Amino acid sequence: MGNSLQDQLLKTGLIDEQKLKQARSSKRKTTKKTGGRPSAEAQATRQAAQHAQAEKTARDRELNRQRQEQATLRAAENEIRQLIHRHRVIRDGGDLAFNFSDGSKLKRIYVNKDQQAKLVNGQLAIVRQDTFYEIIPADIVERVRERDASLVLVFNQTSEDQHGEDPYADYQVPDDLMW
Repeated sequence: MGNSLQDQLLKTGLIDEQKLKQARSSKRKTTKKTGGRPSAEAQATRQAAQHAQAEKTARDRELNRQRQEQATLRAAENEIRQLIHRHRVIRDGGDLAFNFSDGSKLKRIYVNKDQQAKLVNGQLAIVRQDTFYEIIPADIVERVRERDASLVLVFNQTSEDQHGEDPYADYQVPDDLMW
């Protein structure tokens, strides 16, 4: 095992003694000519290897950065999903249809009278979670909006300034008005 490759080739009979001496002397001559420095060919090979290693390192860094971003996005999505699930309002026994738009589509969920009043007053909001819709309290809506505002579909915010400027403020809106 301690033998050089040349010695191993000699023992197996793949090269003869003459070729071995010739290879050693030519190696010595080239080393003597270059003054112990590697040849231009060897330097070019070394530089190419270093360049390839640098490119591989840059690719690996970029790949790791992309993976890290994806993991961060997934963590944020899971956090929003848990926040909505934990604070959702249960809609069992809803008999009133509440219509709202999701993009260009008109959607409907069934709520009870109290939930409908709170949705209209801005105390509750409708958010999209995956492929279904949930009702959550107004204070949770702000936390969801911070993370992803596109999930909030219905949130009626009323300010006192709007009521002062509303030309129809003097008129009573019937409770049973549905659209």
